[in-house]
Amino acid sequence: FFAFALRDRSGGRMSSTVEAVLSHNRPTEGFLVPLSANTYNIAFHSFKIRDMDTNNVLFEVDGDKEPEDGENQSQVASHPGSDVDPEIALRTIRYNFRKGFLQCRTIGTKLVFSVGDQPVPNFRMIERHYFREKLIKSFDFSFGFCIPNSTNSWEAIYDLPQLTEDQEEEIYANPYETKSDSFYFVDGELVMHNKAEYAYTR
Repeated sequence: FFAFALRDRSGGRMSSTVEAVLSHNRPTEGFLVPLSANTYNIAFHSFKIRDMDTNNVLFEVDGDKEPEDGENQSQVASHPGSDVDPEIALRTIRYNFRKGFLQCRTIGTKLVFSVGDQPVPNFRMIERHYFREKLIKSFDFSFGFCIPNSTNSWEAIYDLPQLTEDQEEEIYANPYETKSDSFYFVDGELVMHNKAEYAYTR
């Protein structure tokens, strides 16, 4: 989902090709590319999640507006605390989703983003979701071409994994053990890598 920025902490430098990230079965230890890889100046502005069956908005954040009081603000998104490396905290986001989220079967997301003064061909996002170091779902979305200095909306549909009652209980009982890596490619080149961690309320 929605997360920011990047830094290479992998030491041995894992491969950052499309094929490589699609083979990952657990979260990466660090970030596969540095912040400087985002030479297209891609910036995220707002993000919304809704239940496709009911059309209810489950989460919404707009970085260009002041937050308003309301029901959706109880869906808390934050960065890790002060004990975490500032650059890791900057590009890792924590979500706290309220009761009912795990029961959703299909969700829709809308991401508003801008690009700099270069054209962005074949913009693609691959998301790998894990629970306790095990892959539970992978998503692969293509946006296509972005013209220079444009602001764009990217809408995607996620069919969520169907969980057993025991799996749901495990996820409820282990906040932030559900994690994701989001990889953003331009014409096959990895330019951004973000992370997220999730907690769910009964």
